[in-house]
Amino acid sequence: MWSKMETLKFDSALWERVASLLEYDAAAPLTLTTGFFLFAFLIFGVGYVVLHRRVTLRNIYVVLFSLYFYYKLSGIYVLLLLFVALSDYLIGRRVARRRERGRGTRGWVALSVVINVAILVYFKATDFFVGLVNDLYGSGTLQWESVVVPAGVSFFVFQSIAYVVDIARGTIAPLRRFTDYLFLLSFFPKMFLGPLVKAREFIPQIEERGKVVTSEDMGRAVTLIAGGLVKYAIIAKALGVLFVAPAFDGEMGEGGLVALMAIYGFTLQIYCDFSGYSDIAVGVALMMGFRLPDNFDAPYKSATITEFWRRWHISLSSWLRDYLYISLGGNRRGRMRTYLNLFLTMLLGGLWHGVGLTFIAWGALHGVALALHKVWLEVVPKAKRVGSEMKLAWRIPAVLLTFHVVAFGWLLFTAEDMAQVGDMLRRIVVNFSFAEIDALVHGSGVAMVLMVVGYAMHALPKSVDMGVQRMVTRLGFVGQCIVVVVVIWMVMQCDMMLAAECGAGGGLPMYAAF
Repeated sequence: MWSKMETLKFDSALWERVASLLEYDAAAPLTLTTGFFLFAFLIFGVGYVVLHRRVTLRNIYVVLFSLYFYYKLSGIYVLLLLFVALSDYLIGRRVARRRERGRGTRGWVALSVVINVAILVYFKATDFFVGLVNDLYGSGTLQWESVVVPAGVSFFVFQSIAYVVDIARGTIAPLRRFTDYLFLLSFFPKMFLGPLVKAREFIPQIEERGKVVTSEDMGRAVTLIAGGLVKYAIIAKALGVLFVAPAFDGEMGEGGLVALMAIYGFTLQIYCDFSGYSDIAVGVALMMGFRLPDNFDAPYKSATITEFWRRWHISLSSWLRDYLYISLGGNRRGRMRTYLNLFLTMLLGGLWHGVGLTFIAWGALHGVALALHKVWLEVVPKAKRVGSEMKLAWRIPAVLLTFHVVAFGWLLFTAEDMAQVGDMLRRIVVNFSFAEIDALVHGSGVAMVLMVVGYAMHALPKSVDMGVQRMVTRLGFVGQCIVVVVVIWMVMQCDMMLAAECGAGGGLPMYAAF
């Protein structure tokens, strides 16, 4: 039998463990791909099943879990989320009242935009401007600790701006309860990397009394989650750690083929990273009866840069079009203004990702490319044909050209500075040799296999995806659980391999909570 002292030690250790689950750990923030999230989501699911038909209690329950999730993701910045939610909830109601009375709403909309943009500027631009001043006037001119950017801040800020603008446009009515707006803003599956949801499509789901998840929904959800884990937690993570990061840092030599493959590798890595997480988010939400928009549609199959932005991060592209491009005037003020609006939209889109010359160059590249495509459509009207309408002989070279424009853009996006961009291009032009193939295969064989697998998955037609989804649906609950367990086991093996070979597991591994 245990002594009283041993019992007290056990109780103390247990309470310490419980307390640690409630505390924010900056070294291991919670995301949808951690083992602890899976554990927490299973517990959350029990309460959700009980409450899912009682709208008010269900929504409050989801909001509380979302706030807990965001606290575990970003710590004290959960207060920033609450501030943005309360601010735009009140502004939105004020805008609606003024609109009903036929009075102007621009001042209140502008206030919302100023508050939200100020938050983005502070977190995303402060370090850049401090560094610029120190470079100009000497190191140490401004004493400033680096600003930590809260996870998902761009997404909930954009979401909040869109809500107020939609009320001003008369697209939606303001939500009556603050908890419902907090639900819209903080819904945890989309919190970290999106997708952005349109209020007019998501608000009816918040107010829906009963949530029905069909067997087809569950099959799709499991397929999305399993595929998303493979892309996000295996391909993107391993490719970045094993090959892309070392190659960009020059640890794999100065060869041009290595530099080119590193660019191709990052092009795949960023796709698997964003689309994989989006798939997981859509799948988790679908298990709860909420439908989030698909966010990626095989973007590297695009034959034009315009088509690419219809397939890449679709919810962000739609936001930039609806709330930035159209607000600038869209295509309503002549050709030259249309080209300028496209350029400014993408330039601001680059600055949204980060303040720096590389992000500005990335946005400018896409802005110029979109404007040039508009010019091309004016000169060659038949070029408006896209997808299956294009002849294969034209589409193949068009896809290759678009892919390489996009890949060059990703070089600008990920490079530390323009000097690294120049160095990578110099290596490709000056030091290129196919003799490096053998060294690549032997030195980075796993990464090369992952690249082949990743691009092959991307190239698969939609019919294959639908076939896999139908197969997973037919497996039933037990079979679907086995699929998820197998994929989690694969992620565990990937984490252990990375930890053993590189001393880096890329964050909290899936198995860490068990």
